[in-house]
Parts: sequence; C-alpha cells; structure tokens
Amino acid sequence: MKYALSALAGATALAISLIAGPAMAQDGDIVVYNAQHESLTEAWVEGFTKETGIKVTVRHGGDSDLSNQIVAEGAASPADVFLTENSPAMALVESSGLFAPVDADTQAQVPQEYQPASGKWVGIAARSTVFVYDKTKLTAEQLPKSLLDLADPSWKGRWAASPSGADFQAIVSALVQLKGEAAAADWLKAMKENFTAYKGNSTVMKAVNAGEVEGGVIYHYYYYGDQAKTGENSKNIGLHYFKNQDPGAFVSVSGGGVLASSKHPKEAQAFLKWVTGKGGQDVLKTGNSFEYAVGKGADSNPALVPLADLQAPKVDATTLNSKKVTDLMTAAGLL
Repeated sequence: MKYALSALAGATALAISLIAGPAMAQDGDIVVYNAQHESLTEAWVEGFTKETGIKVTVRHGGDSDLSNQIVAEGAASPADVFLTENSPAMALVESSGLFAPVDADTQAQVPQEYQPASGKWVGIAARSTVFVYDKTKLTAEQLPKSLLDLADPSWKGRWAASPSGADFQAIVSALVQLKGEAAAADWLKAMKENFTAYKGNSTVMKAVNAGEVEGGVIYHYYYYGDQAKTGENSKNIGLHYFKNQDPGAFVSVSGGGVLASSKHPKEAQAFLKWVTGKGGQDVLKTGNSFEYAVGKGADSNPALVPLADLQAPKVDATTLNSKKVTDLMTAAGLL
C-alpha cells in the first residue's frame, strides 16, 4: 500500500524538533523512535536493559511525525526500532519497504489478529474506542447504539472528539475499511455539523466531565488513568462500549518494528521480543498505562474490561490508510 506524504519537509522538521537524545547510540546500543507514551516506553526500556544489559536511546515524537521522518531518512535512519500508538504509522513505514522481518520467535508470542500477515511488524499493546458520557445528563437508554448514530441530527452540539490527533484518525481509518469510503465521507460530513472539536483526548474527557458536552469519542485508557490518580477529571463520567463489531468498538493496535537499516539488528530484535514477551507485557498488567496487553496468554490490567469481551470488529491493520483518511477529513472541514 502506497501513501503520499503531505508537507514532508515540514513534517520532518517538526519531528526533528520533537526528538531528544544524541545523534548516534554507542556501539551495541540501540535507538528507538518512540511514538508510544513516554512513561510506558521508559518502563519497557528500563526492564529490557536491566535484564539484558543492552542500553537504549529513546527519541520521542508523534505517530505521523516519526513515521514521516523514517521515510525521509530511508536507509540512513539512525533508528533501530520504531514504536507507535496506532497502526497507520506502521503501515506507512512498511509500505516504504523500510522494515526487516520480525523474528519468528517474536511473532509467535503475539496472536495473528494483532500483527500483519507480512511479518514486518508486530502488535505491542492495544487500546479500545469508547464513548465517554456525562452520567448526570445521559442514561444508558439514551446512549448511541452505534458510532454511526452520532451522525444523526439529534446529536447536534452534544458530543466531542479530537479530530487532529492520530488516535481519532485511526478510528476513522477503521470506519473507512468497515463501511467504505462513501459511507465514511457522509459520516464525517455529519460529524462536522454535530460535534465540538477539542485538542487531545484528555481535553475531550475533561469537557464531558465538566458538563460542556454530553459525550465524546476517545480511547479507554484516559478514563482509567485519571481514575487511578485523583479522578477529578472523570468523576462524572461513564464509559460506553459499543461492542457488536460496531466501528465504534474498534481496537487500535500499537505496533513495533525493526528497521531494515538497523546497525544493531540482533539487539533490536531482542528488544522487540522482550516487549512482546512476559517482561514487556507484564508492564502493561502492573503499570499505569492502562493499555491492553496483546501477548499470548498475557493478562491486562484487572481494572479493564477484558479484551475478549469488547466484541471488536475485525480490521486489517495493514490497510488502515492515514492519507486517505486525512483527505476525507480535510474535505469534510475537520482538518
């Protein structure tokens, strides 16, 4: 699958401004371009280095920024490993032919539904789409039965989302795959009429909690993360899972891949194996990221609704087209 890169030079410059760390790692060390949450990846790195002695330099950025940067750098990229929050960024790098095959032992640790058939990257974690709602304003009977219901005029001015972020764009990518481009375009046009835009999922959640809007579309872990702290930004909120293979039940896969240009492929593959194995997946179970573990036999944080109970639709992560989605969202006036 091929992607056109929009404003590549600008995106690359932005990505460079976001990364941190020295230009090159020391011999035997690896460089990870990280678009996952910083605290989660830092916990993975700490555990991996403690167990193996291999040091890791981490450069942080966003899904789109770092994937575009890797494509721009090509074989000259100093990155050994790329980690994302959502799979469209992985698909972009894969479509450019820049990933090495993931070691078979690592692939064997993750169920097939959380990795592409190509074997060029692998799932490392997952997050579920949810509808957060103000419990003081909505009852269970008043909640939308489907994500598609939010296009109805009755929802005008009553719900929110963060359309500029990679999180929401991954949800729209799934909608395109499941319902087709025309249906997605119609839904986005209605969304423009009905919703209120905020920047960031946590801001959407805060707005719902504060009574600014009745509901919002976000990923689940923002709620659980706030509840584990003070709960002040989620005390009035309920979580609604669409289930029934609805587009709103989409589970987004976070990915990890080893660059074909890696100067330390053995160490890079070892890192990915560790993240998808017991050590890395236990970090998801016991840590405060509240993302789902995806390794075979791995348990997620017990506070979460079990992944198997979400009734998520089957989505081919390798075909989630970020360029098509941004074009559709731009045409609808959302970007």
